[in-house]
Amino acid sequence: MFGHLLLALLPLVGSAFAQSGSIYTDPGNGFTFDGITDPVYDVTYGVIFPTDTTSTEFIGEIVAPVAAQWIGVALGGAMIDNLLLVVWTNGNTIVSSTRYATDYIQPVPYAGPTLTTLPSSSVNSTHWKFVFRCQNCTSWLGGGSIPVSGSGVLAWAYSSIPVDDPADPNSDFLEHTDFGFFGMNFADAHTSNYNNYLNGNAGTSTPPTGSPTTTTTSPTTGPTTPATPYDYVIVGAGPGGIIAADRLSEAGKKVLLLERGGPSTGETGGTYTAPWAAGTNLTKFDIPGLFESMFTDSNPWYWCKDINFFAGCLLGGGTSVNGALYWYPTDSDFSTNNGWPNSWGYHQPYTSAMQARLPSTDHPSTDGQLYLEQSANVVMQLLNGQGYRQVTINNDVNSKDHVYGYSAFDFLNGKRGGPVATYLQTANARSNFVYKDYTMVSNIVRNGSQITGVKTNDTSLGPNGVVPLTPNGRVILSAGSFGSPRILFQSGIGPTDMLQTVQGNPAAAPNLPPQSEWINLPVGMAVSDNPSINLVFTHPSIDAYDNWADVWSDPRPADAAQYLASQSGVFAGASPKLNFWRAYSGIDANQRWAQGTVRPGAASVNTTLPYNASEIFTITVYLSQGITSRGRIGINAGLEATALVNPWLTDPVDKTVLIQALNDVVSNMNSISGLTMITPDSGMTIEEYVDLYDPGTMCSNHWVGSNKMGTNSSTAVVDENAKVFNTNNLFVVDASIIPALPVGNPHGMLMSAAEQAVANILALAGGP
Repeated sequence: MFGHLLLALLPLVGSAFAQSGSIYTDPGNGFTFDGITDPVYDVTYGVIFPTDTTSTEFIGEIVAPVAAQWIGVALGGAMIDNLLLVVWTNGNTIVSSTRYATDYIQPVPYAGPTLTTLPSSSVNSTHWKFVFRCQNCTSWLGGGSIPVSGSGVLAWAYSSIPVDDPADPNSDFLEHTDFGFFGMNFADAHTSNYNNYLNGNAGTSTPPTGSPTTTTTSPTTGPTTPATPYDYVIVGAGPGGIIAADRLSEAGKKVLLLERGGPSTGETGGTYTAPWAAGTNLTKFDIPGLFESMFTDSNPWYWCKDINFFAGCLLGGGTSVNGALYWYPTDSDFSTNNGWPNSWGYHQPYTSAMQARLPSTDHPSTDGQLYLEQSANVVMQLLNGQGYRQVTINNDVNSKDHVYGYSAFDFLNGKRGGPVATYLQTANARSNFVYKDYTMVSNIVRNGSQITGVKTNDTSLGPNGVVPLTPNGRVILSAGSFGSPRILFQSGIGPTDMLQTVQGNPAAAPNLPPQSEWINLPVGMAVSDNPSINLVFTHPSIDAYDNWADVWSDPRPADAAQYLASQSGVFAGASPKLNFWRAYSGIDANQRWAQGTVRPGAASVNTTLPYNASEIFTITVYLSQGITSRGRIGINAGLEATALVNPWLTDPVDKTVLIQALNDVVSNMNSISGLTMITPDSGMTIEEYVDLYDPGTMCSNHWVGSNKMGTNSSTAVVDENAKVFNTNNLFVVDASIIPALPVGNPHGMLMSAAEQAVANILALAGGP
């Protein structure tokens, strides 16, 4: 059925959307439509209306590859209480129906609208095209309608799983594989040729009303030039992929970097700009103070829709959507005690290379001042009473016991920095580097242990979308802790149960190698993530900053003006203000570290106590290096990446240590005048609070270990050179190779690891 995330009609169009409709002409029938071609699945959606704005009908078009088992369109931009169109093929016949849903259940047939298949519809060996008349379709039950004289939103749903009965227009079907939204200026989508279109004629070639230009689009059928081979094809433009691409192209290699999402910052062509920053080149992903709005946005197109946790599907990956807390790694982060091979212990040359490209700052505002620091000041008093000392965190890297300091970030000049602002820019300047966005990689193409290319959704890159390698060429997966395992599964590499899941998927199964060539490795096993618990407090000195609720749409005018003028002030920094660490020895003799993060506001408050919402702040306590709890990452039948086993507090010793750390944080709370803890609630112990804590909200999204590095293929996926065991030329460079959690957030440690992995790959014999 249509997914739970098609939540509500989205009021923003134009630059607010990852995609917006534009005028195009179908060369097959000469009809001019307003619509989009989704770059991930190569599906075109178009509509055109008659000039009479009181008409209740339109002509639509859907052009999809045969891999699309069904396509859905929500005419009001949402699943619930909107007219839904669902289309699929049955042999050489196109089957369609109108549906309606009042809840997140199977949409039911909806009487009233009439769908008529028009003559230019067709089905061939590569694509199907549904050109249709939709009568009585501009308004529907519940008061919803298409604003035919204005702007609105359409939503699409795509599935790689067939409906239950393709011959039955009212057939049931499973939830979509993916979905998305696009804005439409319906006022431009009217044509005087409408009646000609109904009769199968293009009529006089004139653009729709109000449209200054006409463009042409058609389904891609194959490359017009021979496929270009590359020395290195890198899959995923997150921190690992960008650093790998920069260092490899710096070494003179011919490099192709593929990203399934689109641009992020203004420098990279991003256009998703807050209303108050309109007219600037500052997007949501440039302005640090918009971090909290990542999780409350009504149009969260930047999150991967086929991963059941927050994961960034855009240029920069997680580094474009995270809080940008940036710690230089400790020596213990790369120790054998933390699971790394001996050869990885001397990390400093690689960490220094990272620091040279991307220094940290704990004063991100361009005027050098700290802003909104009241919560940090209160917690400093609390920690001073517990024997802590203040440090500049990245100047005293290995001190991580009873220390605190101002939060450090990799912001640059008051804007989000990261690898997108640094490594990517130097790579882009080289002629031997090519970057392609909106390019989805489904699987590696291999002959036994030898990889010959990668299969993408872009057939302009090669026959059937396959990008070939040069002789001795290599593939590097950098699609993240969920994305890289999924690509391995779809390439016949991983545990048998996951490969059998792929085998059962009709879209993915044809790309699997023969079962005799499956490679059994512990992909997705023994993963870690920081268990985290929020404590919420009030204090009369705090400015909760309206809990960050209006930073996207209606910020405090003076703060917005200051930032736009000079990239200074509150918006030059993210919400974290202070971090602290303490070491613990568990009853199992393992040393574990607890990290704390302090920020104004709160994600949620659960209390019976009266409180002043303008005075709330949060201390989040994480358990990090040394934890022994592990989980498992895998895929479901629809190939969505998910946690098959949750990794939080599966070992009771981890839970005991975390409870101890939480109790320690509040042990001297009464010594701070005016400080009140409101969550957990009055009368609830920390132990009770942790017992009742929702595991889903314990997630920190710091997943590591799903393609763990190690010395043998029974317990690891990649060797000390980041090469996938039992392959000749396949590598992984992203957070999934990290064997265990570092002391702090893994952001900085991952980039140091990427520097070292690429150095190892370049030094490995037999490459291009």
